[in-house]
Formats: sequence, C-alpha cells, structure tokens
Amino acid sequence: MVLLLSEEEVSTHLDLSALVDVVGEALDKQAAGDVERPDRPHFPVGTGLDGDGPTGTGIAMPAYIHGEEQYATKLVGVHEGNADRGMPTINAQIALTDARTGRPEAYMAGTTITNARTGCLGALAVRELAPETATLGVIGAGAQARWQTRAVATVVGLDDVRIYSPSDSRVACADDLTAEGIPARAVDTPEAAVAGADAVVTATTATAPVFPADAIDPGALVVAVGAFTAEMQELDPAVLDGAGTVFADVPEEVAETGDLLASDLGVADLVPFGDLVGGRRSPTTPAATSVVVSVGSATLDAAAGASVYRRAVEAGDGTDVSL
Repeated sequence: MVLLLSEEEVSTHLDLSALVDVVGEALDKQAAGDVERPDRPHFPVGTGLDGDGPTGTGIAMPAYIHGEEQYATKLVGVHEGNADRGMPTINAQIALTDARTGRPEAYMAGTTITNARTGCLGALAVRELAPETATLGVIGAGAQARWQTRAVATVVGLDDVRIYSPSDSRVACADDLTAEGIPARAVDTPEAAVAGADAVVTATTATAPVFPADAIDPGALVVAVGAFTAEMQELDPAVLDGAGTVFADVPEEVAETGDLLASDLGVADLVPFGDLVGGRRSPTTPAATSVVVSVGSATLDAAAGASVYRRAVEAGDGTDVSL
C-alpha cells in the first residue's frame, strides 16, 4: 500500500518551526558527505504547445540521507506564466520509497514542502549569521517571499518587514503576512526595501540584479533563493565580490547560476552552508556582509518529506492506495 497525502494533509502536518532544525540537520549531513544526491536534470517543457518556446521547466530531484528509512524523488514544474493563470509558479510532488526493499511507501503533494524547506534556509541563515535581525527586506512577492518571511519569523522577532515587487502583488503579500501577525508593509522601490535592513531576502525569477549593491548597509545579511540557472540572476555582482563570506547550499550548482557567473567568484570561493550550520565553519565577522545563495537540494526535500510523512502516519491521516 502507498500512502497518499494531499496538499491540505501535508500542510496539517508541517510544523515550520520544527522544520528549521530538520533542514539544518539535512544540510549538515549533506556537507559532511552523508547523503546520495545525484545531479538533478532540469529541462524545458511545453515547446510546441503554445508556440515555438517552452512553457516552463521540469526538474527531477532524487536524494537519500544515510540511515533514513526512505529515499525521496521530487518532480518539480516551474512555470512563470502560472501567475497570469492564478496558479502557483512552482508545483511539485514527492515520492518516498523504502530504502531496504525499494517498495513505494508514500506519494505526497510537494509544493508546500518545497516552499517551506526553502523558507527554512532563510531562517537558518538569519539564525546563524544575523540573530539580532529585526528589520527584513524582501524582494519578491510570491509564495517564496511569504515562506521566507514566515520561517525567519520563527527564529527572530521581526519589527519591520518591507516587501518590494514591481507589480501590485507586493501589497497582497504584505497584507497576507500582516494578517498572520507579521509586521509587513509594501514599499515602492527596491532601495526602500533593503536600505537599513538587517537581512535581505531575494525570492524572484529575475534575470538581472533586483537591487543596487550600494543600497544595503555594511554587515547586512543577504539571502538569495531565486536563481537556479545560468540565465537567472538576482544579485548585483558587487554584492558577491564585496562579501566577507559567500555560503552556498550546493556550491557546485550555485557556481553555475547567473548570480555567480556574473561575479568574479567561482566554486572554490563558496563555503558549504552545511559546514556553518554543522559548526565546522565560523560566521563572518559582524562588520562584513554575508551572503547565502541557494539553488535548492533534494536532500532537504527528503528530510522535510519524511518529517511530514511520519507525522501523518502517527495521526492516522492520508489515503492508502494499492498500486
């Protein structure tokens, strides 16, 4: 029997505060080499449906964390045109398979898990590198902007969250977060979002820098989670080139994104973020800007998916289906 978990059931059993530690432990194991994480293919999809160009990107993300009962395979679709359809840009499903026998064990909606585990990266970055954060600047106003802010709010007390996006979506994002008890407001320029902020998060699908490097204060933390291909870029190269330390969840893959390709840095200049979380690397000095760049890792999906699965099984939720 395979346990099916809907998006609603996943949300019921996802504890964001507890997930921060789950993601941190997974990053630690990944940096220590205690995972199997094959290269993830990403490929254009939809060519020929609505014209000569693709409609989105398909991604396959498998991973196994040593000692765990299951391994995970996540299938992801990134479709920017979904914003005009009133649908999420990212849709995902996660399959859990018994690591001893290879039998399918669970199949669950993966969009909320993806958003939550990515948000936890921002929370871990703030907890490790900017624990006094009270002011957060957010560039982007989609699902990930919300989840980054929610996750950060589990590790620090936020006094002011400034949301910027070139569209009116920034107002809806700020309103949603405010309704959840987070003091968020929409601002009219990227400079207004990041100037004076203790930490800045970029969560966009941009192909060019989303704020000028000289707009952030010295010593601010910058967390970039949007760019995952060579064509995508969120950061001004000066932000990276002038940083005290640049941490990456997957250095080899981060080095191939537009953010790093536009800078003077290469893979040898990137510090695995898991080494910081696991205590093998010290934080940057407070006076220096720290940058954490993430492309996402199936390791985190495996850890987060297993956590949700265990909670659902303990509660007796989900639907058993015979394949």
